Amino acid sequence: MYNSLEELIQHPVFYFFSEISKIPRGSGNEKAISDYLVQFAKERHLEVIQDEALNVIIKKPATNGYEDVPTLIIQGHMDMVCEKNQGTVHDFEKDPIQLRIVEDMLYATDTTLGADNGVAVAYALALLDSKEIPHPALEVVITTEEETTMGGALAVDPANFAGKILINIDSEEDHKLLVSSAGGIKTTQVLPIVWDKAPMNTAAYSLSVKGLKGGHSGMSIHKGRGNSNKIMGRILAGLADDVPYFLQQMNGGAATNAIPRETDAVILVSEDSIEKLEGKIDEWNNILKNELKTSDPEIHISLKKAEPEVPHVFSEQTKQKAIASLMLIPNGIQSMSMEIAGLVESSTNLGVVTTTETELHFESDARSSVKSLKEEIVKRARLVAETLGCGFLTENDYPEWPYNSDSKIRKVFEKVHREKYGKEPEIIAVHAGIECGIFIDKIAGLDAISIGPDMYNVHTPNEHLSIPSTINNWEYFLSVLKEMKSFDWEA
Repeated sequence: MYNSLEELIQHPVFYFFSEISKIPRGSGNEKAISDYLVQFAKERHLEVIQDEALNVIIKKPATNGYEDVPTLIIQGHMDMVCEKNQGTVHDFEKDPIQLRIVEDMLYATDTTLGADNGVAVAYALALLDSKEIPHPALEVVITTEEETTMGGALAVDPANFAGKILINIDSEEDHKLLVSSAGGIKTTQVLPIVWDKAPMNTAAYSLSVKGLKGGHSGMSIHKGRGNSNKIMGRILAGLADDVPYFLQQMNGGAATNAIPRETDAVILVSEDSIEKLEGKIDEWNNILKNELKTSDPEIHISLKKAEPEVPHVFSEQTKQKAIASLMLIPNGIQSMSMEIAGLVESSTNLGVVTTTETELHFESDARSSVKSLKEEIVKRARLVAETLGCGFLTENDYPEWPYNSDSKIRKVFEKVHREKYGKEPEIIAVHAGIECGIFIDKIAGLDAISIGPDMYNVHTPNEHLSIPSTINNWEYFLSVLKEMKSFDWEA
């Protein structure tokens, strides 16, 4: 067990993880980390390409004896989800991630850790930096904006690659080989706001949904965790039946691919309705604590006096459409796989709700391992928008990654796992967007696999990384690289 960060960073993987954790790298803010990777390559006299999307490709020749082994593409992404606990003083545009060790786990301090996907970057840098690790010719590609748009991978020029084998390092479970993933698309419903002057003799209150666990909208969607945006819709709809109120704004969630943990709204009520409103909020706390007692026992609905006074509110029609949007936009599991037990086949997550000066935006992340089912989810979401007189946009459409029954790189990983651990690895598919699908779509005949160490609660401030699993997975990865020399690639 490592007792200090100083001791931990003596390991090459954790040294580079510590180094990149000093560089802010939220999605859309990757220039600094991209430039760091370029400088890293130049200092080691490695061929490097930085494209317009800030993707970085670093190439390293094969070590002695591995010249005839097929060129290997190693891939991960440099960006991370930036979430922090409420009240935490941390600027993701400027501040480094504050690492800490708890037993055998690595955490950040009240923020996301960025192990998703800093682990891939750290593995790649440790490998590229080494003069002792045997390996075939390497083409390391670190992409941008994976967590938001997949824009980096979508912008990659396939002409920059000679390799036909790809190892993606963006999985989150040791001893498991990821061989298939879902495609996805972002949808946005846009509701124009009609403003009315705030009525006299009313008081403004901040209504908040907090205490939810959240999580990755693909990897955790099957856990039944509460979605704060959908819950806010239920509360606002329920209050409308009992307490007259005006709605001024609502904002919830931080990313479409994260199940939202917190949503806030500002409502105005007359002075003589305040006591009844407080009673209804107590009722909703009891209802939701009962419904989510297993998945989200810490859920809490709060009501606080808002300052300053609110000059404008939504018109009644805008309010009704906003509530209907929260209630009707598809959310959660839509279908389960009939081929792989327990695998979510299709889902959608209402991840972000935002109030601007002129519009309400409802942003969702739809996923499916079946293209036609993904299209069906989008069609239903579009019908909701059109029925409510809203605009509707789609973007960041990326392909699914189909299972390859004849994958040679999978066979190498299986062989090494049997010899190293005395058992078969678990072959899995995930309900999440993995960049492998995009690379397979770009590079004809590409054979791909995804690996990674044990990570927990990614996309939340409770994200943590198993230190022993990271080291074990790294050693497994190096054993595979070594074995590639002995494998019959023509069989």
